[in-house]
Amino acid sequence: MTDRKSTKLQIPQPAEDCTLVGILEQLAPDQPTLGRKIALILHGTMGHKDYLFQKRLALRLPFDSFRFDFRGNHESGGQWKQGGFAQDVEDLVTIVAYLRTTYGYEIDMVVGHSRGSVVGMYWCCTSEEGNRVRALVNVSGRYRMHRIYDGAEAYKEEFDTKGYYDWNVTVARKPLVQRIYPQDLEEFSRWNSGVVWDKFPPSIDVLTIHGLADRTVPVYDAIIYARAFGATAPGTHSLNLIEDADHNFTGRQDEVVDCILEWWEAKCSGTLVTGVFKTGIRGKL
Repeated sequence: MTDRKSTKLQIPQPAEDCTLVGILEQLAPDQPTLGRKIALILHGTMGHKDYLFQKRLALRLPFDSFRFDFRGNHESGGQWKQGGFAQDVEDLVTIVAYLRTTYGYEIDMVVGHSRGSVVGMYWCCTSEEGNRVRALVNVSGRYRMHRIYDGAEAYKEEFDTKGYYDWNVTVARKPLVQRIYPQDLEEFSRWNSGVVWDKFPPSIDVLTIHGLADRTVPVYDAIIYARAFGATAPGTHSLNLIEDADHNFTGRQDEVVDCILEWWEAKCSGTLVTGVFKTGIRGKL
């Protein structure tokens, strides 16, 4: 029987002189890690390493994983920015370098939720290590970045009177205020999600999971990703749309984990084909 071990790591981020905090899950902690495969699990906006399905997935994956708080989130230091995708990518690069040099790990799978999906896809497109990844899971990922302005009316009054908007949120059961500036929305809207059409490694198998009741990221964004990834070969794209599920899969998070594990098993058995992987519909049709 494997002796799973959870280890909290504090990893220096020299770009902002802060520390990134994450959890390393190891199935065989006493065995050498040089060359061992590992999964990265990336949270979304105002999330954290144990948010939604992230910890549940880490504890059920059949191999090692690492999940962490991006800069300015939960236990990690530094400044959070609404449009800070470039900083998130820097954090991911730092994490990968640490896992490689300290343990000898090779990144085999990237699982992202929402903003974490966008960051993970961009890293796969633009880094040498990302080009060697074999699997990517895109959960609720946004493609049409300009749609961030759909909810900008809520910011208008404070933008006009103060020049910024104070976003009151709760993270890990603690109240928090994050400041959003107009330039943050502009930076967010200009992020190049379209890089996946030309730069995404064609050998990576992709699973996209999206809730049909998602009011944060329209489900049509999942269809766009299905078109982009479905056009690559030999990698496959599997689409799973979950009926009545919202952006965070409230009450449905175990279904997300089950789907990822079933998809991974199909990948390992060589039975994946591009198309609809599961319907995600409750009950019988």
